[in-house]
Amino acid sequence: MANPFQEQLLKAGLVSKQKVQKAKTQKRRDRKAKVDDGSAELKQQIAEQKQAQAAKDKALNEQRFEAASEKGLVRGLVTEFKRLAIKTPQNAEVKFNYTFENKIFSLYVDDKLQSQLLNGQLGIVRHEQSSYLVPHKLAERVNLLVPEWCGYLWVQDDTSQVVEEDDPYADYVIPDDLMW
Repeated sequence: MANPFQEQLLKAGLVSKQKVQKAKTQKRRDRKAKVDDGSAELKQQIAEQKQAQAAKDKALNEQRFEAASEKGLVRGLVTEFKRLAIKTPQNAEVKFNYTFENKIFSLYVDDKLQSQLLNGQLGIVRHEQSSYLVPHKLAERVNLLVPEWCGYLWVQDDTSQVVEEDDPYADYVIPDDLMW
């Protein structure tokens, strides 16, 4: 017997089965609503930390940009990546997609340039509504000085290319035509 008092009231006819069931569900809901695991405070604390970190990062980036601007590095960087930019061929058929400021941009390249982009030999710098294919070292410098201009920069993780010696799928090659 779960609750003898409820059963006595049912036998006496003072309450119906629906009212007893409704009281049980309401009691369960009240119990659930009162449980406070502190998740709201934790979420608020995490959000505040993220905002503080974003503000700190923005201030640091602005400081770097101002220091580089004072030295004339940014102006020199713009002329350098415009001078060293690799021209995309006119008959390129491979569409290379990359994200920049939460937007997807496309650049038509040939197979050779695509493999260089995917292997980390080239990067994409976006400045004044134009995309430039530049060598990887230059793209890294642009990313350090003005990260807002870096459209695509392939960064190798140490854990991504670890090949195990006893890997059963080591002989199988991933096809190149798997693109998003």
